[in-house]
Order: sequence, then C-alpha cells, then structure tokens
Amino acid sequence: MYYQIPMKLQILNNIAKEGLETFENDGFHLHTTDVEDDYLGIVLRSFNLRDLQLRKSLLGIARAGAGTNNINVEECSKHGVVVFNTPGANANAVKELVICSLILSKRDILNGNTSVNAMQAEDISEEELNIKVETAKKQFVGNEIKGKSIGIIGLGAIGSLVAEQALALGLKVKGFDPGLTVETAIRLPGSITHNSKIEDTVKDVDYVSLHLPLNESTSGFFNEKILATVSQGTTLINFSRGGIINEEDVLSALDSGKLEKYVTDFPTKKLISRLRNQNDVLIFPHLGASTKESEVNCAVMACNQLKNFIKEGQIENSVNFPNISSLKICKHRLFIANVNEPGIISLITETIAKEKINISEFVNKSRQDVACNIIDTDDEISVECLTKLQDIKGVTKVRICY
Repeated sequence: MYYQIPMKLQILNNIAKEGLETFENDGFHLHTTDVEDDYLGIVLRSFNLRDLQLRKSLLGIARAGAGTNNINVEECSKHGVVVFNTPGANANAVKELVICSLILSKRDILNGNTSVNAMQAEDISEEELNIKVETAKKQFVGNEIKGKSIGIIGLGAIGSLVAEQALALGLKVKGFDPGLTVETAIRLPGSITHNSKIEDTVKDVDYVSLHLPLNESTSGFFNEKILATVSQGTTLINFSRGGIINEEDVLSALDSGKLEKYVTDFPTKKLISRLRNQNDVLIFPHLGASTKESEVNCAVMACNQLKNFIKEGQIENSVNFPNISSLKICKHRLFIANVNEPGIISLITETIAKEKINISEFVNKSRQDVACNIIDTDDEISVECLTKLQDIKGVTKVRICY
C-alpha cells in the first residue's frame, strides 16, 4: 500500500463533533462501524485495542485522552504505527475534581446531603425541621483545607495545575516527579518544595495526590513500602489509574488508620463493597475528564495530530515516536519509520540515490528504540523505490505523505 489509498479512518467511541470536523474538507472518510478494507487511522477514547491485529495500511492511532493502556503500544512501535495521546487537554477538568476531593474528604458534605434527603419533612413544622437539621449537623463537623499540606506525585500537565491551585487555596505543597523535565520545572510555582525522593514527598503531609501514567514501572508502585513512610491519618487521592496503587496494601492502611480516606476515580468490587459498610473510601465512576470542555479539547487535539501526521508526516504528542516536523518544500514527501540502529539512515539515503532521486530536505529524529524520517524531493518516487526502502532491515514503515 505505497500509493495513496482513500483516507479512511475508524472512529471508535463517541468523539466530539468539534474534533471530527477537523477532517472535513480534507478528503477523509469517517467510519463508526468496522471497516472491512484498509484504513489509515483510528480515533478512540477508552475502546480496548490491546488485541488489535494491525493492518499494513494503519499509520496512526489517536487517543482522545492521556492514558494509552488500552492500546498495545509496543506492538504498534514494531510495525511503525504512531500512537498519539492528548496530554494536558483534560488537565483542568481533572484538576478541578482533585481540588473538589480535597474538600470532600475533610468536610463530610456527601453524607450531610444524604441525611437531609432522608428527612421526612412533609409531616413536621419548619421549627421541628430546623431542630432536626441543627441536631444532624453535629455529625458532619469537618476540617478546612487551608493550612494543610499535600504531596503531589507527578508534576506533569495535571499535577502542576493541582500544585498551583493548592497553593492558591493556602496549602503547603511538596512535589516529586521521576521524569521532571526542565520545561516542566520552569512552569512550576517557585513555592513548591521539590523532593528527589518519593518518601520525602509523602511524609508529614495531610494529602497525597497521584498523577503518574500507568506503565510497567508504575503498576502497583504505591504499596506497603511507600505507605510505611506516610503519616498517620493521610488522605490518598488517585485520579491517575487504579493500577497505580496496590489495592490490598491501601485497604490494609485504611484498616490500620494509616490512611484516613482513599479518594479515587476507579471503582473496583472490593472498594465498592467497603463503601457499603465504611466511610473511609470516596469513589467516582471515572469522572475526572468527564466535562464537555475536556471532551472537546481532547477530540480536537487528537484529530488534528492524526490529520497532520497522515497528510504531512508530522508528529506531536506521540507516546512511542519522537516529535518531528518540517515545512514541506517540495512536491513529494516520504515518511519512513525504523528501529533506532546505526547504519539505517545511510542505507536509506543510498537506496534513494541509486534511484536517481535528489533529496532536498532530510529530517531525522529518534526516541529510544525507534526513529523516523521526513524526506522531501521534487523527483517522482516509484513503487520500486518504496519497495526497496521497505526491504531495508530495520525499516518498519515507508509511505508517501498525502
């Protein structure tokens, strides 16, 4: 499939129309049911693609959200399929719910509301109702969050916003991020205490908030060992992924009082069962990014990224490939993906040269085990040339951009 096939896209889940409109007037054909023949890209939210058989025509997958654990990213990398996500597009929505959770976990507002809903007000006077309300409120005395402290694990798009808002609300903020970049560090408020060890971040704080992606290194990482360094009576907030924590260890910490409360966006059978009998868990049905604004932001960002990649070979916000971009200066553009090994670039250029094709622009970027190339030329590129490029050992994808 070297020359342009129709630009068909598979749309899974409900993607905001503002995002899908990105493809309008650009020759894309959108399909919400299974496409029998070849398609170039997939746009999705939570649809499970772990077991997807990758078609040769597939160029990219755009996830309208931050997490990509529903996609087999490793397999995509092997076949030169670029996986995009939308970091920061839903950050404000998640931040607002985290801040809401800080308050809800210290002020028993939800149970207070439940108690009022249960009052039989029809058969009593206003005076009697006022007496019942005043008596009931004594059960729900809480604490203010001003003057408290929070340890934030992960200072990316969401964690940094939580830190900024927490400071504005009068909390003391400590932060830890194992992958902190210079760009991230620059945008963080100067009054954050940044620690080099997670244990120092979770010690002597009233709240711990988790904001890390779920991957092999973070799966179950918040466990008994880290909980041992947490101060007695801490509230743990998890709006990252359920798999970030070791659930058994967290439940044990709740039993012992080490954790006063666990607030999470990821229900499990054990947590729901505990909720029926105890008041130390607060669970939402994965509402962190469930706002109209967030869904639109994620959809527009994901669709733009996939469109720009298919048409121009440009990559931004990929979880498995490096960012790459170049202003198109010639009639034809090649995009080549390959494993990041010495000698492959020279084999690519030699193959092109033997076909009497003059390279006007060559951009190469690499990221760990993968690399990609944008090549511009005014010369026609034959199917034979593309076949020879694809046959180079280590090359995973060759195509002419649209």
